[in-house]
Amino acid sequence: MHDFASLIRAIPDFPQQGVVFRDVTPLLADAGAFARCIDALAEPWLGERVRAVCGIESRGFIFGAALAQKLNAGFVPLRKPGKLPPPVVGVDYALEYGHDRLEVRADALQPGERALLIDDVLATGGTLAAAQALLDRLGVDLAGAGVVIELPDLQGRVRWQGDRPLHALQRY
Repeated sequence: MHDFASLIRAIPDFPQQGVVFRDVTPLLADAGAFARCIDALAEPWLGERVRAVCGIESRGFIFGAALAQKLNAGFVPLRKPGKLPPPVVGVDYALEYGHDRLEVRADALQPGERALLIDDVLATGGTLAAAQALLDRLGVDLAGAGVVIELPDLQGRVRWQGDRPLHALQRY
């Protein structure tokens, strides 16, 4: 386990009462720590022939794009609705404080293409499960997923389907 805890702030009652938001801004602002974070995210996937890193909007874009460079892979953004030109494929899902939708360009990934999912936080698991369903719908060969932070008390890992690896760098 990598220790980035001192660079991740806990913001209580944001975005709503009872939610503790994990702010990665200080981690991103520290060039050395951010580089170590990307190295740690890449470590389990070296040699796994990942062709595309799929980052979940929005902080997953930051980690995903940097990780794609590290793995010599392409980057595919999984976006909120209305952000991509058609044709898109989408999945609706519930999260701990509302409902949302993820979309990807229908031609962004090819069936059988080896891809990796990346996000900043695994909380209740709704977003990651939606992203997994979206990539499964496209016929992608999903290598697994990685997150910077996991909140185990919210049991999001139980929503991860199949035996594909799910790696977390920091648990709170």
